[in-house]
Amino acid sequence: MKKVCIIIIIILVMIGGILFYKEMTKEKKTTPKKEKKEIVKKEDPLEKYKGLLFEAYYKDALSTVKKMTLEEKVGQIFLVRYDANNVEQETAYYPGGYILFAKDLENQTKESIKAQLAHDQEVSKYPLLIAVDEEGGTVVRVSRYPAFRAQRFPSPQTIYNQGGYPLLEQIEKEKAELLLSLGINLNLAPVADVSTNASDFIYERSFGRNATDTAEYIKNMVTYSKNNKINACLKHFPGYGNNVDTHTGIAIDERSYENFVQNDFLPFQAGIEAGVPSILVSHNIVKAMDPDYPSSLSKKVINELRNTLHFSGVIMTDDLAMDAVKAYVENGKAATLAFQAGNDMIITSDFITMYQEVLEAVKSGIITEEQLNEAVIRITAWKYASGIY
Repeated sequence: MKKVCIIIIIILVMIGGILFYKEMTKEKKTTPKKEKKEIVKKEDPLEKYKGLLFEAYYKDALSTVKKMTLEEKVGQIFLVRYDANNVEQETAYYPGGYILFAKDLENQTKESIKAQLAHDQEVSKYPLLIAVDEEGGTVVRVSRYPAFRAQRFPSPQTIYNQGGYPLLEQIEKEKAELLLSLGINLNLAPVADVSTNASDFIYERSFGRNATDTAEYIKNMVTYSKNNKINACLKHFPGYGNNVDTHTGIAIDERSYENFVQNDFLPFQAGIEAGVPSILVSHNIVKAMDPDYPSSLSKKVINELRNTLHFSGVIMTDDLAMDAVKAYVENGKAATLAFQAGNDMIITSDFITMYQEVLEAVKSGIITEEQLNEAVIRITAWKYASGIY
């Protein structure tokens, strides 16, 4: 009897266990599963700038540009030929900076031009690039006047022949200190063109040696400018060669693409690897790259700079008022074409007209606001990296 009771108890326990299990599984089936929330990973806006020039400054640049109006952003892409009489009017169009010529320093003293440029910075909503061509030799805007230096800065060729790289470094230090003391933060130099023929238009402004030597020279010059905390600008991409002066005429370059890759590109590549922040594009028509447009208006030429040489800094045009450009564009189209081609900054002697042209092109969709933003972000990151902000 005792055994029977035990068996009955075991059977009841088993039945109870089975019923409990069924109830539990039924509950699980009828209880709706909680939906898993899909986690959307936010894209890091800084990711695209990793490894680029000015990388550490894009966060500040993005924040600053986000607050700019469309009108302010359009103004930032212009490097304007300076005229002290027009600054008050031009300030209303938010220029990215000014470029000074010799006439702007004539009859000035160190104190007067320093005060004048400081005032221009003060009245500008955004900090300005203040540029000048102080190459040395035949192109000197500042040191031609005794008020700034007893003698003109010699040409790089002359300096190198007298004392090699140690003397070049010493002179570049003096040059940077002079320009910075006046409020000038961008020297549109050095000339990276390869020229070994004394009859070439560009020869006196170049290093006067072959591509390999010129590349070494450019690497050192960019390093000197960085060490002395002044911005440099290589010119004139993709390389001037033996072409004529584009201030007064059209230069058509018949050389092969291989010639550029093996020679003219080498100094620019050396400067890029040394960290040069800006490169200026010439108005030469290089038939091997684009037979239809001057380099400054050519997307194909600028793609060489961006994609072949992998330059991530600021690209700017030579002055769009030059005769070499006028012959290739309709009135009111030069700045639009230059910006569409991929330039970040436009040097102009006709600022307000070109400003209105680009503003209208953006409003009508000819230029995308995305492209405008990218250029202004890059320019602003450069300014942060330079300590201008």
